Amino acid sequence: MKFAFQPLVRGALLPLVAALALAGCATVPSGVPEIQTTAQFKEQGATPPAGFTKALPSEAQARGAWWLAFNDPVLNALIEKADVNNNNIQGAAARLAEARALARSANADRLPQIGLGAGANRGAGLDKASASVRPGTMTNIGATFSYEVDLFGRLSGASNAAKLDAAGREGLLQSTRLAVQAEVAQTYLQLRALDAERALMRETVEAYSDTLRLTQRRQAAGDIAELDVARVQTEVSSTESDALALDRQRAQVEHALAVLVGDSASSFGVRTDEWATALPAIPPGVPGTVLTRRPDVSAAQNAVLAAQARVGVAQTAWFPDISLTGAAGYASPEIGDLFKWSARSWGVGALLSLPIFDGGRREAGVQGANAQLDGALASYRTQVLVAFQEVEDQLAAIRILQEQSVVQAKAVSSAQRATSLSDTRYRNGYISQLDLLDARRSELRNRRQALQVKSAQYQAAVGLIRAIGGTWEVPAATASATSATATQKVATR
Repeated sequence: MKFAFQPLVRGALLPLVAALALAGCATVPSGVPEIQTTAQFKEQGATPPAGFTKALPSEAQARGAWWLAFNDPVLNALIEKADVNNNNIQGAAARLAEARALARSANADRLPQIGLGAGANRGAGLDKASASVRPGTMTNIGATFSYEVDLFGRLSGASNAAKLDAAGREGLLQSTRLAVQAEVAQTYLQLRALDAERALMRETVEAYSDTLRLTQRRQAAGDIAELDVARVQTEVSSTESDALALDRQRAQVEHALAVLVGDSASSFGVRTDEWATALPAIPPGVPGTVLTRRPDVSAAQNAVLAAQARVGVAQTAWFPDISLTGAAGYASPEIGDLFKWSARSWGVGALLSLPIFDGGRREAGVQGANAQLDGALASYRTQVLVAFQEVEDQLAAIRILQEQSVVQAKAVSSAQRATSLSDTRYRNGYISQLDLLDARRSELRNRRQALQVKSAQYQAAVGLIRAIGGTWEVPAATASATSATATQKVATR
């Protein structure tokens, strides 16, 4: 039996030893994944290099109170309110707290576990050395100790992965906060654009009404037919209808803003006011490395690093687990004798465990961890490409909208001049009423188009700030604006 057993043991252990050797030689992927960065973006004159270059996560960089660059106290107050009350931000903060708790739990596995316990057992016939079958009670009280020796880094790897998960959640919280702030700004700016457009429509209604009164007087004098009056009346009613449609749209935007700042639409309101928000100037050279400051990019980076750590944890499954245990206390059949020195008891132990055959479970675990790492890398690179797309989109929009605003301003000036000349000639009877109405329609169309271009410029500016994950320096004079004035304008109905 002796000589037959030893070859059998050696034959069974050879694959195990080979597996341990391979696991020990296996390399765990590490390091920050590479992303493509440029000195500046293509829309600002740069030629992006081919491939990817290394860039460290920099979500800790200050993003600044970027909304102060718009120099609008009402906007400042709304964003401050959203930071405190927005439910999406609160939900992201709760998920971050959960991730941090899980990280603390994973780290606790690396520390000794100490506990206290007490118990009582009653039975009969358990002591075979005694002829008595009378039931007896055994009481005990003591302390227990257990500690898993982290020889191969399984516990430290799991703890590191949990910490990276928490860091990723923190990045997602910052991303949520930035997204909410940007959405508040864009919604508020849309509201102000609607206020300006509504004011334009009311002004146009007044102009049409003035023309209607003049036309009615001329009809009463017999100079023109009733058809001309009907035409002007149509324009007045049609423009009033467009103005009411803008009123409805403004109400919906205001209600959406209420949800963003965490308030009830029934009690929230923003006064109609002049659109005096400043349009911040974009600096000529925004470095491409600012994308590493984007919270979502940083979160994706941390997800990759966490996946790398979990590959290492999966590979340590090939190594044995070593646990140390100990217990000390008192045990006695009589409660009165429980704490006597003679009732003391203790014990220590060590346990080494290593699965010999698991049907491929450990190999599947390593393959699954590697697949998760591949997925995290793909998601990370996609996030980087999307980040570049968003920045280039907004830079292109800002550049083209600036050119469009110059051209549109010329169109507005020409249309206003044409309306003025047409009104004078109509009053003197040199042109028909159709010519005057056509001039007024052209002026209204071009002025509304100019407002829409202006609104798009503001939306693109906020979009760029969101795309680069923050903003440039805000002048100190601008930052001195307080929200005290704004509190009066953000009314509570």
